[in-house]
Amino acid sequence: MRWRQSRRSANVEDRRGMSVGRGVAVGGLGGVGLLVVVVIALLLGVDPTQLLQQMPSDSLPPSASVEPGGPASGAADEGADFVSAVLAETEDTWSEIFASRGTRYQAPTLVLFSGATRSACGLGEAAMGPFYCPGDHKVYIDLAFFDELRSRFRAPGDFAQAYVIAHEIGHHVQNLLGISDQVRRLQGRADEAGANALSVRLELQADCLAGVWAYHADRSLSILEPGDLEEALNAASAIGDDRIQRQSRGYVVPDSFTHGSSAQRVRWFRQGFASGNMDECDTFSVPEP
Repeated sequence: MRWRQSRRSANVEDRRGMSVGRGVAVGGLGGVGLLVVVVIALLLGVDPTQLLQQMPSDSLPPSASVEPGGPASGAADEGADFVSAVLAETEDTWSEIFASRGTRYQAPTLVLFSGATRSACGLGEAAMGPFYCPGDHKVYIDLAFFDELRSRFRAPGDFAQAYVIAHEIGHHVQNLLGISDQVRRLQGRADEAGANALSVRLELQADCLAGVWAYHADRSLSILEPGDLEEALNAASAIGDDRIQRQSRGYVVPDSFTHGSSAQRVRWFRQGFASGNMDECDTFSVPEP
């Protein structure tokens, strides 16, 4: 994948190496922090709850930004540089697509973390894999996942990694369009199997949107090299629910799928890439996605 010529995004937060306490009280404060607030309030002669309401909801220290065009934290960090470049490509692509439809694309923030971090959707852990939180419009990723993608899932290659990022950005696009909210409302009225089926359609649409991004990014920047498309398709297949269940359980339970089978994920990424048209990504109107 030709990514080094791409610009770098300014919308990256680097939280790697920051510890996350699990015993969190009001506003993300631990017990000692809460006590300090109360003491200060009493000294100032004000109601302690007034200060607590003004405290930030996250007790994490300020996040270091990845400098556009440079490595994270002033050290050589190709992984962070790569992520920043791919994120910038998604920003440019989706800004153009939204503009062509008379709307404005609101770029998300991508958070790099190690181990665990807090989000508006709760505690995010590396074991969960990359995820998007609609509550704060942020994508979260522990770069160690790319090692797992290569070793555990046997899906190596930089374009396989780019597909993962583009899939999470696809969820952001769904959130901006109101699709995610609609699905959550429908899931609230469905049984477990029905809720899972809706989740599969949402995930497959994100795969298709990742393909739409790849189509436009290649047309504008010629990012694809021989073998890149196969890397993405291999990654989509490797993280299909049936493949993962067969490896972990030895059998497959389709009703428990939440992301789609290998064949489905490959099909919808390929459809987005072939058409370059997000209208072709309507996974909700087809009888079987």
